[in-house]
Amino acid sequence: MNSFPANDLVNMEPIKIIFEDEDLLVLDKPAGITVNRSETTKEPTIQDWTDEKLQISNDKLSIPQDKIEDYTSDEYFQQTFLQRGGIVHRLDKETSGILLVAKNWQTFKNLQAQFHDRVVEKTYLALVHGVLTPREGEIAIPVDRLPWDRHRFGVVPGGRPSVTIYQTLKLYVWKKRKQEKLSLVELYPKTGRTHQIRVHLKYLNHPIISDMLYAGRKTSRDDRRVLSRVFLHAAGIKFKHPKTGEDIEFKSELTTELQEFISSELEVEVN
Repeated sequence: MNSFPANDLVNMEPIKIIFEDEDLLVLDKPAGITVNRSETTKEPTIQDWTDEKLQISNDKLSIPQDKIEDYTSDEYFQQTFLQRGGIVHRLDKETSGILLVAKNWQTFKNLQAQFHDRVVEKTYLALVHGVLTPREGEIAIPVDRLPWDRHRFGVVPGGRPSVTIYQTLKLYVWKKRKQEKLSLVELYPKTGRTHQIRVHLKYLNHPIISDMLYAGRKTSRDDRRVLSRVFLHAAGIKFKHPKTGEDIEFKSELTTELQEFISSELEVEVN
């Protein structure tokens, strides 16, 4: 059952639906809302919203997830679809942008396979400290959970292979921050590790603006005096429609708060 009463869900920031048909939803997730429900979550989540919309209830789970031995079976995907409220992938709480939701387990299975086989093409936008050199390239560095801090991820020898392609779109100067240079970067993750983009940019010594986990305590604290969330946005996605097999693509503009930060705080660097 849902963890929160309906009136709490109504009071959530509106969830914009970019696209909807009988098989899937494409959502434009606001920043500040957790995607998946957990025992420690104390506020409504995207999953609570999808459970309500799709009329999904955990009492429909007939077999505990850890009792299913075949993780490629239809039964597994039926159970996982219900357990996740149809949500196919994840976005961090402070990350805004496109999120895919399946309306049935068959669509869930199809989209999960597309993510696994790297058919899905994702595009992110991030504003980072400094000027990346070179301006475009590939980051292929293993990422995994840090043994000494289970809440953070990092570049770990023997970690999971992780690849991110990037290109710099525009350079800015932060007028009130001693003319510090910033880069607006478009990123195309080829793998889907947790915090992958954030860790890869930190590895290049160009952490994302207001990233509390990876930009460093002082830097992120100073950033958050002006921008209270990480500047990371899921701007685009392309995949094959689960039923028709046709390529479909969706885009999401930067949120108002991110656009206002750029317009009020930054000047375009001419070079």
